[in-house]
Amino acid sequence: MSKLKLAIALSTLIAVTGLWAVPFAGTAHGHLWRAETIAMQGTPVGVLVRLKQSSGRGLLTDVWIRGSGPFTFAVDTGAGVTLVSRSVINRAQLQTHAATKPLAGGLSAGSIISNQSTSIEQIAIGRRDNQLRSSFSAAVVESLPGGIDGILDPTSAFQPYGYSIDLPNRELRIIDFSGRGLRVQDAPPNGAIVKWVRSGNDDRPFVRLGDGRQALIDTGSGFGLAVSDGRVVGRNHNQQNQVIRDLAGGSISARRVEPVTVSIGPLMLKSVPTDVLFGAPAGTPVIIGRDALYPFRLTFDPTTRLIEIAPAER
Repeated sequence: MSKLKLAIALSTLIAVTGLWAVPFAGTAHGHLWRAETIAMQGTPVGVLVRLKQSSGRGLLTDVWIRGSGPFTFAVDTGAGVTLVSRSVINRAQLQTHAATKPLAGGLSAGSIISNQSTSIEQIAIGRRDNQLRSSFSAAVVESLPGGIDGILDPTSAFQPYGYSIDLPNRELRIIDFSGRGLRVQDAPPNGAIVKWVRSGNDDRPFVRLGDGRQALIDTGSGFGLAVSDGRVVGRNHNQQNQVIRDLAGGSISARRVEPVTVSIGPLMLKSVPTDVLFGAPAGTPVIIGRDALYPFRLTFDPTTRLIEIAPAER
């Protein structure tokens, strides 16, 4: 399955039951709350962007395009491509053209299809006056569920800059790493700086787990550690399967099982909430969602292709 077919499917999932809306008690969060003050590498670009976390819709921010808005966009590291709804195209008077690679994806038998793309050159995030000097392509879809106007893939939208997402404090920063990028030897206390693994031609942020598997860091997903290949250790605690709807309107099911210990480079995460997916298409990668990453500030440096996972300051 191609990058584009998987990209939309893997994030911004909508839970019918609201299971993924809040972190679970007794998870990997407890042992990392005390964080020392950590200096951020690079130079912040623009102002701090405050994020809103919405039940079932993930991390949201206001976006203006060509002065029109605000639109509600979900910030999603697992997207792989930015999506805009037809209403954004109409309100911002954007030009569309035939996509060079038609888009089709979905975690289920449903499909989300786009044969058109647009170029976004005038965008502000968080505040109308927080303009970014960025130009990137976005796929056009007829509509998105849950009152979302778009899905923002920060890796492509912010290039050549990097960015950080502070999950507990719900903050987004865009960072210029051209002067000095992340370095493995500068790993923070109780954190790690690890390789940004490339999976084929997929530029989304993958990391390698201690058991050798590649896992997608997916801020659009409320999962913990989500797998669909059956390689899970632990009992299911009599949890029932929960129905999960994807952007295409189709659905799969997921079951939360006993927490596991996961290592990412030198970082050992204990009692990580773990979810088994049923009905996901072949090729779906291991996913590390917000419920596993909640204590951390995640920093992505495209210049050195490194990712910092650091305890967030509180």
